[in-house]
Amino acid sequence: MVMERKLAAILCADVHGYSRLMEEDEEATLRTLTSHRKIVDSLIEQHRGRFVNAAGDSVLAEFASVVEAVSCAVDIQHRLRTENAELAPQRRMEFRIGVNLGDVMVEGEQIYGDGVNVAARLESLAEPGGICVSGVVQDQVSSKLGLNFADLGEQQVKNIAKPVRALRVLLDEAPAAPRRSRGFARSHWRGGALSLTGLAIIVATFVVVQHLSLKPPHTNASIQPPAKPALTLPDKPSIAVLPFANLSGDPQQEYFSDGITDDLTTDLSRLPGLFVIARNSSFTYKGKSAKLQDVGNELGVRYVLQGSVRKAGGQVRITVQLADATTGAELWAERYDRPLRDIFALQDEIVRKIVTTSNLQLNLAEHGVVIPRSTENLEAYDDVLRGTEYLLPLTKDGNSKARPMFEKAIELDPRYAVAYALLGLNYWVGWAVAFDPDPNALKRGLKLEQQAIALDDSLAGAHSISGDIYVASGQYDRGLAEAQRGTALDPNSAVGYSYLADVLNLLGKATDALIAIDKAIRLDPRNTISYLYEQGWSYSLLGRWDEAISSLKAYETRYPEHLYNHVRLVRAYCGLGEMEAAQAEVAEVQRLVAREPDSAAGRRNLAEALNAAGRPAEALATVKEAIRRDPSSARMFTSPQGWAYSQLGRWEEAIPVVKRAPTINTNPWPHVWLAVDYVELGRDGAARAEVAEILRLDSQFSAKIGGTSFPASRERAIADLRKAGLN
Repeated sequence: MVMERKLAAILCADVHGYSRLMEEDEEATLRTLTSHRKIVDSLIEQHRGRFVNAAGDSVLAEFASVVEAVSCAVDIQHRLRTENAELAPQRRMEFRIGVNLGDVMVEGEQIYGDGVNVAARLESLAEPGGICVSGVVQDQVSSKLGLNFADLGEQQVKNIAKPVRALRVLLDEAPAAPRRSRGFARSHWRGGALSLTGLAIIVATFVVVQHLSLKPPHTNASIQPPAKPALTLPDKPSIAVLPFANLSGDPQQEYFSDGITDDLTTDLSRLPGLFVIARNSSFTYKGKSAKLQDVGNELGVRYVLQGSVRKAGGQVRITVQLADATTGAELWAERYDRPLRDIFALQDEIVRKIVTTSNLQLNLAEHGVVIPRSTENLEAYDDVLRGTEYLLPLTKDGNSKARPMFEKAIELDPRYAVAYALLGLNYWVGWAVAFDPDPNALKRGLKLEQQAIALDDSLAGAHSISGDIYVASGQYDRGLAEAQRGTALDPNSAVGYSYLADVLNLLGKATDALIAIDKAIRLDPRNTISYLYEQGWSYSLLGRWDEAISSLKAYETRYPEHLYNHVRLVRAYCGLGEMEAAQAEVAEVQRLVAREPDSAAGRRNLAEALNAAGRPAEALATVKEAIRRDPSSARMFTSPQGWAYSQLGRWEEAIPVVKRAPTINTNPWPHVWLAVDYVELGRDGAARAEVAEILRLDSQFSAKIGGTSFPASRERAIADLRKAGLN
């Protein structure tokens, strides 16, 4: 039998001082190892690696790309350094990592050979929390990753005759590994759908990110310093219009291509909020071939607009591309074919169209959004861009203005799947954050997502949004399946993981939600703020109140009208006992809900905020008023109603209501209230059964966390839960 061989990048890792840690505290060591391994395994997956095996504290993985292997190693050490910072120094668990590129033998799922042996030797040479790579690895990545190395010289490897050159990665000088580009910058909807990054709770939200270029890294003999330092990027969108290429084969036609370049530069310069490089600087690139990243560094801009002109046989074809110079990724491209009549009128028309569309694309790109054109109707495409721009700030006014844009796009192209998906999102946002009192908005949103999927089943975003809507409708298994379908269709979509985290939080699975959010942030590192709502919510569910407040308050600076964010802040402040701050957040929830008093979702959130702040009588009054206004919404109020009864000491009334809560089979909190109810009624056996259910749903849940849902009688509730068997 002939053994299969292949070239692979191999990552070996183990824990420094693992035996000592186990000897001192086995249980704590295993808990930390499990937590760290989840991060390691997740990062291997994100970097398209394959987990080969693990034995005790060691990990072996292979990658098709050595750049991905080293990027993964750097990310692992950065992430674990953050995790270890929360542990006592003597309990910190530090991995050593070795990376090699070499020949391996394949047998089933396992790999063997010199390539693996060298990686293992490099691992043993690495410092705790450090990375050691072979010379061949450094040769491959030095021009692709902004890393510095310290040369450790030639090292002898067991069973390998020739010494291996080893280098240590200088992590303290290393930026986080750069994010991969898959054709378009940032997360996106597969097949031309939109990337709406992290609209909290079901809603994709965005942030304008101001980018400052990094200082040129310190260099050593392994890496040559750049000829010139990169200019610092301005604090607003910056662009250079490079000279359009004349492809007509006639030098006399240069006036036309140069004229388009001049007009584009002039018209873009007139737009407020843009930083546009002057014509003279841009024209220094005329007739030259230059890398986008070099242009961006030399001119100090983030975006580059370029194109070409071809005139032949009474026709003119103009192509245009907008690209992110920091990554080289194309953001937008278009082709214009026109009959050649009035040349100057044609020039004006084309310039006007390019300026309009590129300005919209720039605004969206600054929010981490890319919308490839998936319709032949350019007007419909522009309507989608405009609607998305209105939707981005997550405001009531913007949501209202976005809807007719999406409706018009569908009217112009009835088979435009992305437009249906965005209109569905628009209805969903309106319902979820109380912008729209329409009681049928939830059903309309779901129907539109289903129409989008029927037109194009590969739209990852449509599946992800459907997941949130299904969960909000009480179809939990279907919702989780759709959210997972979204990430399966596009495993590199940050928004997909954001929606998955949202669904997991709704189901009370906060630990899993944090893993999904970590993936989203890794995939979209420049838009971290867009994911802080889901992150803060997860922290709050886990009782990590300080971290929750930090994330949620940062999110609030960009999206002050996000209703759910204020509700989560109420819970977090109460968890810390900061009741004055909690009451201030309740007042903000009341203000936002008052804009649409007929919104059932708004009143449900108000009831939750009042309960969390220890005002159950007001929460109960809010529930009754909401049901009076819309009797069909009664089921969605069972949780806040039962919670209020429990806080008011109306134990017998609370039990049947809480048992009807939609999340009774997926979320531990209803069981917390039931456990307290039963203990207070002297039904200890029933209380212990509820605690068993709490731990089935969340093995880390504690009485201290559960007691926070009874602000006015927290210590008594904690005692009740401990009596029922919850530690």
